[in-house]
Amino acid sequence: MPRAGDPQQTTRACVQSPSVHRRRGENPPVTLERHSPALPGRAVIEQRWNRAVFVHWRVDPADVAPLLPPGTRPDVHDGSAWVGLVPFVLSEFRFLPLPPVPLVGTFTEINVRTYAVDDAGRRGVVFRTLEAEHLAPVLAARALFGLPYRWARAGVRTDGARIEYRSRRHGGRHPGTRLRARLGTDPVDTPLSRFLTARWGFHERHLGRTIWAANTHEPWPLVTAELEALDDDLVADSGFPQLVGRTPDSVLAMPAGHPGFRTRFSAAHAIG
Repeated sequence: MPRAGDPQQTTRACVQSPSVHRRRGENPPVTLERHSPALPGRAVIEQRWNRAVFVHWRVDPADVAPLLPPGTRPDVHDGSAWVGLVPFVLSEFRFLPLPPVPLVGTFTEINVRTYAVDDAGRRGVVFRTLEAEHLAPVLAARALFGLPYRWARAGVRTDGARIEYRSRRHGGRHPGTRLRARLGTDPVDTPLSRFLTARWGFHERHLGRTIWAANTHEPWPLVTAELEALDDDLVADSGFPQLVGRTPDSVLAMPAGHPGFRTRFSAAHAIG
């Protein structure tokens, strides 16, 4: 984590989720479907997602483009690309049709992400880092998909409507994050919320090829949220130092007490 008094390495913010206004003269944004399409093939991985918080910033698409896999381009909403810091709890991980992996199949994950679209119109997530607290799934995801998983000390605490995530990466460099949010009760379903969450797959560069892996799950249940504290250097370490000290443009979350939902992934295939 950053040293005290080093403002160039630390993001601290306290913000309520604001509305985001469309700039004049721009076309209305495309509204993504809340419901996932059918998987293009047999499901090979299943997991449960819960306690997600979505913290997002606008960025210039030109800042995102060099970080994307070949064959994809920045996906844009309201004239901006978007960068997210997204912590959640992943549980009941399993390779189908096997049962959930014992002991290491449940863990806290904190990812930094942006969004891309390919020439076939597939709109997906591009992960810049995925911090996870168990080493086995980190190694498996890196081997199978080339995903930039990193092993980290990570955890989550809840207290009623408050939720707090912490992580610090193992190894030579130690970027990390501490995020505390108060979850609201007002449901959210807007073009922006769908753009940021209704993502039915991810793009990645793996073994010299750009791949696409599709997923399916029920629509995200989202509510307003207030970001009470953020002490983070994962976002800057992931290629976005311009976001240091900037107030997020959107804060959303799953409702307190929500049981989460199962997510299934099909096998990845090369697109370029």
